[in-house]
Amino acid sequence: MGTSQYDLAAKGRPAWNAGKQVGAKRALKVKQIWLIRFFLDREGRMRDRALFDLAIDSKLRGCDRYKIGSLVSGPAIRTRSMVIQQKTGRPVQFEITADTRASLLEWLERRGGSIEDYAFPSRVDREGHLSTRQYARLVDEWVTAIGLRPEEYGTHSLRRTKTALIYKATGNLRAIQILLGHTKIENTVRYLGVDIDDALTLAETTEI
Repeated sequence: MGTSQYDLAAKGRPAWNAGKQVGAKRALKVKQIWLIRFFLDREGRMRDRALFDLAIDSKLRGCDRYKIGSLVSGPAIRTRSMVIQQKTGRPVQFEITADTRASLLEWLERRGGSIEDYAFPSRVDREGHLSTRQYARLVDEWVTAIGLRPEEYGTHSLRRTKTALIYKATGNLRAIQILLGHTKIENTVRYLGVDIDDALTLAETTEI
């Protein structure tokens, strides 16, 4: 929202987005995913590796919370999980792939705790979950470490990454809608940045 030219108090005040890049954050490419994984492994950042892998698979927002019980079944990591979204209050299911299961198992064995504990506790409040702000700072560190501009990436980059790859491979917007937990397909179209060129490309590759 802008400010009125008649608002004397606003004169001389910089715009809220001055010097900032606004708009959708970029999704990561496959090569960039593996570069971040290599960096985290090299630095011995076991927790961050598990968090990064799970963020890619879950496609959840930075405000969402993972309890240990939602990720494990007995001594093993689940192949599928369900989390209640903080923003919508609705449950969303997601897959946990082999690489993510391996990094999660390694982290949770070190972390310990009960099934009611958070998988990624806050360093400030051990009873709470890693905060959205803490998570955002970590993402900035990860992308900067591999030479990317942090202003172009954020927590939503991890949410968008896998769905962008799936959409590019299949063009299936309904599947993406389900994976993101969107109620309206229009939200999914806007979130992915689907435009007329995407639609025409899909049409051109479909022969009848």
